Order: sequence, then C-alpha cells, then structure tokens
Amino acid sequence: MSGRVKAILTSLALVGAPLAIYAAQTPAPAGAAQAPAAPGQPAPAAAPARGRGAPPPVAVVGKTMAVADLMTPEGLAVFNGQWKVSGVKIVEAPAYPKAPPDVKTTYDIEPHANVANFDDSAWQKIEPKGLGEFRGGGKVSFFWYRTYLTMPEMVGTVKVAGRRAVLVVTVDDYAEVWINGLMPRAVGMTSPQTVQGFNLPQRIPLGDADTKPGDRLEIAIFGMNGPISLAPLNPVWFREAKVEFY
Repeated sequence: MSGRVKAILTSLALVGAPLAIYAAQTPAPAGAAQAPAAPGQPAPAAAPARGRGAPPPVAVVGKTMAVADLMTPEGLAVFNGQWKVSGVKIVEAPAYPKAPPDVKTTYDIEPHANVANFDDSAWQKIEPKGLGEFRGGGKVSFFWYRTYLTMPEMVGTVKVAGRRAVLVVTVDDYAEVWINGLMPRAVGMTSPQTVQGFNLPQRIPLGDADTKPGDRLEIAIFGMNGPISLAPLNPVWFREAKVEFY
C-alpha cells in the first residue's frame, strides 16, 4: 500500500472516530431494540429514562390549527392567565465546597422563582401588552415573568383536546423557560427551554402527551440582558409570546 493511500485511510479513521464516540454516548430512543452483546461481554445498558441525561422534549412542527397570543388580553384570557413580574438581584453567596482556599464567596440570584408552586402573590401584575415594555436598568440585568395557563376547551373554533400545544417565546436578549418547576436539559443536545441564541425564538412543548382541557401549567420565564460580557444599555422585553396548537 502506497504512503499516500495510508495517509488517506488514516485521515478517514480520525474523522470517523468522533462520530463513533458520539454514537456510543447517544442514548437510544425509548423502546428501541438493543443490539445483542458480543460473547463474553456484558449486555448493553437500557436507554435512560427522560431526565437531565436524556434528550429534552422538542416541539412538533407542522400545520398550525390555532394560535393564542399571550401578549393580548383576548389571547391570555383563553387560558385564564395573569402575568406577574419581578426584578432580580445579584447577591453574594458562599463559594462551593471545593473552591480554591482563597475563594470564599461567589454570586447567586434572588429570587429563585423557577421552583414549582413559587409564591408570587406579592408580585406586580401587568397587562399582557406589558410584556413588550422595557424592564430593568440595562447592562447586566435580569427579570422574572410568571403566569399560570389553564388549557381551554376551545381556541376560537378549534377544539384543543388531543392536540399538541407549543409555547413560543422570544425575549430580548435571552431567556430560560421553566414549566411546572422543570427546565429539561442535557449536555450536547438541543434544550429548547435554555438559551437558544441572541433574540432567537424558543419553542417549548407544553406536556409530553396530547393536550387535555383543564390542565394547569406554571410558567416562569427568566429574561436576561446580553451579551453579558458586553452588556448593552437596553433593558429586557418580549418580542413574542404565544401558544400554538398542532
């Protein structure tokens, strides 16, 4: 075999190696058949249940059957919702236990309004259009937005039972979205409830199964100004907030 051929084969092997490693580390879909183990080798582990190590749920795409705009009184009233807002403080906190000896403190945020059943009774109530208003002081700043959404029987003339509901939000500049106290994410995988990019839409499935009227969802959205390393003067605000049904 010539030296040139050997070089080409070596290059192909190096390119293929990361792909093989990625495939080995990617969990199989639920219910997928497992390949039999080689003689003398342990059987492969079953695919993990949904959680931080499994692919987060991704919203469906297709023909939109109905849309409710959560930035309008009519759209929010469909879900009997009420937006509430709160500023966020950066506070000093103890450093993690394994920090270097000279590092005693670090920073955290207050409040942690992402947890389920968070008490926001004292928060400021705003009209739906208020999502589009500028909030915060610019630079490194954050803001919480919260509401409960109760799934209706109908959106316009469309029955929602059995349909897939998707929350779509675009926050200037970034956002993290919590549903019922959860923000599924996994390393190296698309996690629609985490930051997607600069002013990019986030499409989040509301539930793992078909929509059921009467389902109540707790929504907490952490809006942030950015880029943080080059914090701009503009504040935090929403470009869109809606629920689509497929």
